[in-house]
Amino acid sequence: MKVGDFAKYLPTSTVGKVTEVRESGGKVWFRLDYTGLYYDQTFLVPADESEYSPVSYKDRDKKFEGRMQTIEDAAKTARDVDISGFMPSGGG
Repeated sequence: MKVGDFAKYLPTSTVGKVTEVRESGGKVWFRLDYTGLYYDQTFLVPADESEYSPVSYKDRDKKFEGRMQTIEDAAKTARDVDISGFMPSGGG
């Protein structure tokens, strides 16, 4: 395989386009555009273009913009919750 080829990572069936090839520690690593991660060549097989979904990692991140809470917002939400209805009643 080479840059531009489609590859499938067998353990998860992730399919992506090879964007980079590296050799490190005696192994060959392929970077897939779909996740932006490097995969060991021994777990990759060539994939058909029809299996490829051209949604990149960066594009998927954009879908979540504006929907993520800051730590401060999460803490405020936790403080604003009335937990009195969740308290156990009675004795043991």
